[in-house]
Amino acid sequence: MRTIGRRAQQGVVLFIALIILVAMSLAGVALIRSVDTGTVIAANLAFRQSTTYVGDIGIEAARAWLKTRTATQLQTQTLTAGTAAYYARWRDDITLLGNDTYWNSGVPVDVTASPYTPPAGYTVRYVINRLCQNDGDPGTAGVNCVKTYGTAGGASTGSKGAATYGGYALSGAVAAIYRVTVQVTGPRNSKSYIQTVLF
Repeated sequence: MRTIGRRAQQGVVLFIALIILVAMSLAGVALIRSVDTGTVIAANLAFRQSTTYVGDIGIEAARAWLKTRTATQLQTQTLTAGTAAYYARWRDDITLLGNDTYWNSGVPVDVTASPYTPPAGYTVRYVINRLCQNDGDPGTAGVNCVKTYGTAGGASTGSKGAATYGGYALSGAVAAIYRVTVQVTGPRNSKSYIQTVLF
């Protein structure tokens, strides 16, 4: 009787060992998949962050282009081909979405010239908008610009030598403000949109 009992117990132990082995294999596969997914997410975040850093190249290229233009050119020009994408009026169709037709129209300028050459694997494009409703001098009525004001300073009329609110204005010329929108496409088709305001 003891021999029969031993044979029955050896078969049950083998069956339980196989079940435990299958369970451990499934747990190992699940662990590998979760680690792999975490690595992919971390890599995607790194690519996204690097495209944001590369966007500074587009901002600097746009700023350099603005510095080469006269005030008269910036008040009236609209360039939609060639070396710059510039609008003397603001536009509402330039969005920060990847599915609009504007960024695929060929109008935004690809930044390729030295010293603003992007790293390999990155494409940088920009467009400049003067934040004005109409063409013309930003100091003229009816042009309706978002602008910096430059007027003579006010007198100190507050108590204890302090100026009243709005009493001191900044000195300097009236100037329009420019919005630069940059699109950066990087590795794994990661995209970032960066906007900055220059004046």
